[in-house]
Amino acid sequence: MANNPDAVIIGAGHNSLACACHLAARGWKVAIYEQAAEPGGAVKTGEYTLPGFRHDWAAMNLSLFAGSAFHEGHAAELAKFGLAFAPTGNPFASVFPDGRWLGISNDPALTTARVRGFSTADAKAWQQLTANFPSEAEAIFGVLGSAMNMRAVSSLGWKLWRKRGGGGTLDLARFLMMSPRAWLDQTFESDHVKATLAAWGMHLDFAPDVAGGAVFPYLEAMAGQAFGMVLGQGGADTVTRAMVRMIQARGGAVHCNQTVTGIKQAAGRAFGIILADGTVVEAERAVIANVSPAAMHRLTDGTSDRRYDRTLTTYQHAPGTMMIHLAMDSLPDWSAPELKRFAYVHIAPSMDQMARTYAQAKAGLLPDEPVIVCGQPTVVDPSRAPDGKHILWVQVRMAPGVIKGDAGGTIADTNWQDAAEPFANRALDILDRYAPGIRDKILGQHVVTPDMLEADNPNLVGGDQVCGSHHLHQHFMNRPARGYADGTTPIKNLYHTGAAVWPGGGTGAGPGTLLAKKLVGN
Repeated sequence: MANNPDAVIIGAGHNSLACACHLAARGWKVAIYEQAAEPGGAVKTGEYTLPGFRHDWAAMNLSLFAGSAFHEGHAAELAKFGLAFAPTGNPFASVFPDGRWLGISNDPALTTARVRGFSTADAKAWQQLTANFPSEAEAIFGVLGSAMNMRAVSSLGWKLWRKRGGGGTLDLARFLMMSPRAWLDQTFESDHVKATLAAWGMHLDFAPDVAGGAVFPYLEAMAGQAFGMVLGQGGADTVTRAMVRMIQARGGAVHCNQTVTGIKQAAGRAFGIILADGTVVEAERAVIANVSPAAMHRLTDGTSDRRYDRTLTTYQHAPGTMMIHLAMDSLPDWSAPELKRFAYVHIAPSMDQMARTYAQAKAGLLPDEPVIVCGQPTVVDPSRAPDGKHILWVQVRMAPGVIKGDAGGTIADTNWQDAAEPFANRALDILDRYAPGIRDKILGQHVVTPDMLEADNPNLVGGDQVCGSHHLHQHFMNRPARGYADGTTPIKNLYHTGAAVWPGGGTGAGPGTLLAKKLVGN
């Protein structure tokens, strides 16, 4: 037993790696077992089109990681192991069918002037939001960074009440429950301004009319203006590689191509994992599973808590995403040349269109006009492509994990193997409307369908890149189940982490960090 690791971790996504790094820094010996050929989960980079063109497989925006509690606590060591960021002051923009565009830049005066071009009243509202952001951000990030157990929530609520008063605290709670459309309609008058911000809700399963989604467009807009955006130098996998090296430097290990088929337990206590070849790897202190809720149920074969088990098996996932990786001869010729400066360009013309797209995907239909997120990482980091060349990181949102039909009425296939090409062409046709001649610039193309995302990483069920809807019924203290949002499970010494656990998806490594701090007492 003396040679057993203190913690055995299932899955090598960024939450697992952050958890392992923090544990190792506190003296724990850790071992990670990953079914894929390389670590990182959704945070990895590869030459998926042509040699010399480095594409981020799924996650591209590392702003949450750069600003995370994990990075704050380990920045110097991570930098020593190669972590490097590529910041930009032009994080995102939206382009519209009438040829107009709105971009959010790390310059309040410039961004306000752009908003004023759409509405004088909206420019005043924007200035007020900007002025209030420091105090509002402190409260919101305090909630999003807090552990979700009764003690922590009670303490947080008391602190907020003392600082903001009863009315201010209730106003914050009301805002956290608002839908994007409700907040945007109450704040702005320009449909262009509303759509520019609402597009961010679609990244986290919040269509315009879904309660609880207002906070994400707000934070992306205000934080983007205040801090800009951060990408990974050379690729998002800079964080993965640095964390793996940090683990290895402290005697830990990351084992790839190792499928875990079960969790070894006895008398209500977990003490190891079972690999596909029957090998049992035991742990001295903790077994940590970075898996989807359904996979947790399979690995444990059920627990003593029937309510917990039912929550795992009925856990709901967001619609999927199609990724299109493009090697480009040059940047798109956008209808507005200024768009070539932005890391992200959204093609999401209106809240109504976003709501329709989301409803179609939820119904199992290929949307007739999906939202397009066009990432331009080589604008920020030219090292990702050969000299003078570029890459595009195109997300097609939303896409059904299981196809039941086509809202556009032109794609008959209901399996992704056959539907991938025509659906990708639909997305490229949309892109071509706003950047004519886009296809003439493509040197190489790689389409990643929702089922390919899940095959690569089983946590991305149906291509759901956030491992579960963040709707209010399974967020906060309900993520993934009431009473277990702090990573605990009904089985002693077995813990759950990853995007399915509070605070959920994104690159901030919150679930892994909070769990590690819980295990070591900070």
